[in-house]
Amino acid sequence: MPNPALPPIVIAGGGSAGWMAAATLARFSGREIVLVESDAIGTVGVGEATIPQIRLFNAALGIDEGKFLRETKGTFKLAIAFDGWSGEGASYLHAFGSVGHPSGVLPFHHYWLRARAEGQAGPLADYCLNDVAARSGRMQFFRAEPGQPAPDLPWAYHFDAGLYAAMLRRYSEERGVRRVEGAIAAVERDGDTGDIAALVLEDGTRVEGGFFLDCTGFRSLLLGETLGTGFEDWSHWLPCDSAVAVPCASAGDLTPYTRAIARKAGWQWRIPLQHRIGNGHVFSSEFMSEDEATAILLGAIDGEPLGQPRTLHFRTGMRTRQWERNCLALGLAAGFMEPLESTSIHLIQSSIARLLQMLPGKACEEAVRDEFNRQARFEWERIRDFLILHYVANGRTSEPFWDRCRAMQIPETLAAKIALYRASGTIHREHEELFTEPGWLQVLTGQGVVPGRYNPIADQMPAAQLSAMLERIASRNRQTVQSMADHADFLRAVIDHSQRKSA
Repeated sequence: MPNPALPPIVIAGGGSAGWMAAATLARFSGREIVLVESDAIGTVGVGEATIPQIRLFNAALGIDEGKFLRETKGTFKLAIAFDGWSGEGASYLHAFGSVGHPSGVLPFHHYWLRARAEGQAGPLADYCLNDVAARSGRMQFFRAEPGQPAPDLPWAYHFDAGLYAAMLRRYSEERGVRRVEGAIAAVERDGDTGDIAALVLEDGTRVEGGFFLDCTGFRSLLLGETLGTGFEDWSHWLPCDSAVAVPCASAGDLTPYTRAIARKAGWQWRIPLQHRIGNGHVFSSEFMSEDEATAILLGAIDGEPLGQPRTLHFRTGMRTRQWERNCLALGLAAGFMEPLESTSIHLIQSSIARLLQMLPGKACEEAVRDEFNRQARFEWERIRDFLILHYVANGRTSEPFWDRCRAMQIPETLAAKIALYRASGTIHREHEELFTEPGWLQVLTGQGVVPGRYNPIADQMPAAQLSAMLERIASRNRQTVQSMADHADFLRAVIDHSQRKSA
C-alpha cells in the first residue's frame, strides 16, 4: 500500500519514459503514483534497439523474457553493424561482450596488436563470440558446465517501443498506478518555494503532487518551460538534426544485430522486428534536404513501406540540470542523443535507477539533487564522446559532411582518450562510464585508428604461444557458434516455451 505520509509522485507524459518510470516506482517506491497523459498527443516512438542493461530492468520488474518478446514483437540483438563508416564498402561490428581474454597483466588487445604487427593475427572480429554469432545469424542461451564458465554471449533486444509502453502500462495499472487522461494546460508553482505544486489539465482538473517527473518529450514542459532549466547544445559535435523514419514489411531476415549504414550526410538504421523492419535516416539538414533524405531511405529499405515517412527535427544536447527543485526529467525532456549506439532507452533506465537510490521524501535536498546531476552529466558526456568518435574518425572522403566531421574540434575528454590510444594502445575506462574497453577497441579499430605501439610486456610471450592462443580463441568461437541455433528458430522456441509455461 502507498505510504499516506508522503505526497504522490506525478509523472507528466507517457511513452517509454513515463511508463518505465511508473512501472518501476509502482514496484519499488511504496508511493502513490499518478501518470498524466493525453491520447491526443503522440510519442516519438522510434527507439527500438537497446543494449544489454535492458535485461536487468525487465528482470527487476519480474517480466518473463518470452512474454516480453511476444508482446513487443521483439528479436534478439548481439551487436551493431557499422557499414561504410570507415569507407564505402567497409563494415565492422560493435558487438556486446568481451574480445579475446586477458593474459597475465595485459588486456587481450595488446597481444592482438603485436600479432597483427607480426602478420599472425586474424581480424579482431574473430576473437569476439558475439561478433561471430551475429554475422552467422545465430543465438543461444548458455549455462555454465561443471568446472567451466559459460561462453560470454550477452544480448539485448530490438522491440516495438509503443508495444513496450503499452505492456508497462498494463503492468503499472495492475500495481495501482492511476492514469489521468488529459492534456496539460498549465503548471502551478508554489508561491513560497517555487516548487511545482500541480498540473492543471484542459478540463480544469488539478493533479497535485510532491515530486514530478517530466516525460513530456522535446518540449520539456516542466523542467524546461516552467522551471527555466537551460539546454546545453552539442550539435557542433553531433551535427545531424533531423531524421525521417518509416517501417517496412519484413523480408524474413531476422538478423540479430542492428545496422547503422553511413550515407552521404548522415546514416540509416535498420532494426528487424518480428512483424516489420524499423528504418530511419538520420541526417544534417545543412547538407541534405528532407526530400532527398526521404528518397534515399525509401530507396534502401527491404520491403513495402508500412505507412508514410515521418520526419523528426531535434537538437542534440542535454538539460544543464536534469533534476531541478522537485522535478526530474526523463527521456527526451532531459536531452537527446541520436540512436547511433542504442542508448536512448538505457538513459531512461539509468536515470530511474539513480532516482531509486536518491528517492526524495517530503523534501528534495539540494545535496541529493547536485549528486544526481553530477552523475547524470558524467554519463551523458561520456556517451556523447563515444558517439562523436564515430564521426571524427570516419574514413569517408570527398563528401562535405564527413570532411567537416573529421576536421572538427572535439571535447578534451575524447581527444585525450584517442591520443592515449594512438600513443600506446591504452584504453582507459573512467569510473563507471557506459562503454567498456572492448567497445572502444572495436570502434577505434573498425574506423581505422591505429596505435603507434602496443605494451612491450606483450613481447614476453613466445611467438608460438601467442599464435596458439589466438587460434584457440578463434577456433572456440567458431565451434561454439556452429552449435548454436538459428536466430529466428531460437526466438520462436523461447516464445513458445513461455506460452506453454503460462498456459
